Amino acid sequence: MKALRQIFLTIFIVHSINLFSDESDKTYQEQSMLSVLYAQTSAEFSANNIQTYKNAKIALDLALEDKSWTAAIEQKGKFGNKKPAIILDVDETVLDNIPFQARTILKGVSYPDGWVEWAQEGNASVVAGAYDFLQYANKKGVKIFYVTNRIHILEDATRENLINLGLPFDFDKDVLLMRDENGWTGDKTRRRELISENYRILLMVGDQLTDFISSDESYVSYEQRKKIADKYSDMWGEKWFVITNPMYGRWEYSIYNNQNPGSEKKAIELRKKALRPKN
Repeated sequence: MKALRQIFLTIFIVHSINLFSDESDKTYQEQSMLSVLYAQTSAEFSANNIQTYKNAKIALDLALEDKSWTAAIEQKGKFGNKKPAIILDVDETVLDNIPFQARTILKGVSYPDGWVEWAQEGNASVVAGAYDFLQYANKKGVKIFYVTNRIHILEDATRENLINLGLPFDFDKDVLLMRDENGWTGDKTRRRELISENYRILLMVGDQLTDFISSDESYVSYEQRKKIADKYSDMWGEKWFVITNPMYGRWEYSIYNNQNPGSEKKAIELRKKALRPKN
């Protein structure tokens, strides 16, 4: 039980900085309401996701034809004759957990409160555009790997959720790679390396920088994170495809210098400091 609590704490810090009092939890969740409502109700959000996955289809066809094409920094050596594969994150990339975010706001609590229960329900729907893209890739004979930072105890529920949505899922090898499985940490680098040993990775899709690069490179200030976007400008929209997630992520933690600000008052101060009224 102690180990499990430690796992939750670690994930919690990565997922959100909301480690304050119950009252601060409520304040924080009220402030996140618009981002959750935007994701849950706006046509623009769904349209952007559909657009992203449609473009990924086009890139997939190009990648299949070009044997020198790989989307993984971790891909080494000769890979032209390896079987094709794609890697996708799960939460907010394939599975839509926005109802969970809505629950936390209405209950005045914060992640990870209620997260395991939500995941075990297996009622997440599919992110707009993901179903068609995954069916397309599957028909092309592309191996689909789901690389997620959901903890290992949620593997069965996650698998069932994906399958119940009619999403492609192979059983000839492990295609659902969880955090804390086989000693894997939240850094997805090792899992991408493992896949690249036997497959040519054509595309990657995710909603966080760490779905594409290492945690070490990603866990920097927000100014440096913006520079990372420019650094990999030749990858976005060609080999890497991002599902926008305004609700949570390392982007917020970077505003607080990658440290727990200690109070909601301090967090608000740092948020305002990060605002730029002019270029």
